[in-house]
Amino acid sequence: MLQPELKLRRDKIRSLMSAQGIDAALITCNANLIYTYGQVVSGYLYLPLHSPAVLFFKRPNNITGERAFPIRKPEQILDLLKENDLPVPTKLMLEGDELPYTEYCRLAQLFPDTEVVNGTPLIRQARSVKTDIEVEMLRRSSVSHAKAYEQIPSVYRPGMSDIEFSIEVERLMRLQGNLGIFRVFGRSMEIFMGSILTGDNASYPSPYDFALGGEGLDPALPGGANKTPLREGQSVMVDLGGNFNGYMGDMSRVFSIGKLSEEAYTAHQVCLDIQDKVASLANPGTPCEVLYNAAIEIATQAGFADKFMGIGQQAKFIGHGIGLEINEAPVLAPRVKQELEPGMVFALEPKIVLPGVGPVGIENTWVVTNEGAEKLTHCEEKIIELV
Repeated sequence: MLQPELKLRRDKIRSLMSAQGIDAALITCNANLIYTYGQVVSGYLYLPLHSPAVLFFKRPNNITGERAFPIRKPEQILDLLKENDLPVPTKLMLEGDELPYTEYCRLAQLFPDTEVVNGTPLIRQARSVKTDIEVEMLRRSSVSHAKAYEQIPSVYRPGMSDIEFSIEVERLMRLQGNLGIFRVFGRSMEIFMGSILTGDNASYPSPYDFALGGEGLDPALPGGANKTPLREGQSVMVDLGGNFNGYMGDMSRVFSIGKLSEEAYTAHQVCLDIQDKVASLANPGTPCEVLYNAAIEIATQAGFADKFMGIGQQAKFIGHGIGLEINEAPVLAPRVKQELEPGMVFALEPKIVLPGVGPVGIENTWVVTNEGAEKLTHCEEKIIELV
């Protein structure tokens, strides 16, 4: 990662630190290290408010540089700061919402005379507005994502189950360079590569905060495909995450086994209409709840309110921020007053589930610009029949 880009990201965090009287941050969680250091390491990035950042690392052992210090344990950090005339903070932030309790306490105890506060909300706020290079990373990832999706019809074979189909689509994604890991914020959110849902499995409730659930293959990972046969007259939604360079794009497309009911094509068009309306409103300064309310109004007027974003267990959002993790700010949900800003990137996913048929709808990745919302994921949005 280019040093000017890292400095820009670090200074975004520093600006928020300064407003709260925080003199330094100690960063160790993977996504935040990628953001501030450019790669994953086993170690700690010490980010003072008024001095250059310092890396204390355990692995890999081939890191060099005048501001990089090898350590065996974090207890060496304070002594190294003092030995190198580096500032010791009076108010330090740690990743309180991400670190295990024991590790948080251990790191806090390294600085006995320092006030220690939770810095996770501040770092997530800084990451919610992407830099130009981050947007370019998401743009490039979206191109690879679309290339894989364009090949999906070629791997379908009659008689497949959803899991067999999923395996072939996952292979397409990996061949395009997908890294195969999807970072998620929060202890109760887990994901493999995403989900492929068909028929009534799309309405199966999940413990995860996903738009649609799916039973999954085992209660140990309850979400997505569950060996449902791909049957005539059913829809198949492919919703696999697009991590090709560390940045998570999100895109869903719908396929059909033969022809679907007229209601399915009508519902799908309603979702496309919701996408168009929400995208037209997604300007800087627009509160997130305005976008959600607009989507609900269209779905309700079209008669699909009870099937919008699930059946029975309905998701209470229509979109979510994405970046280094699949669930960042902003969240397009009711009562969310946060206003969109240029550089925010979000996935918009209006979806409808029809009993006996399955899911229809759309998901794309969007970036907020000064002129409005720009779509990053480009490939066919109509329902494609698999033959």
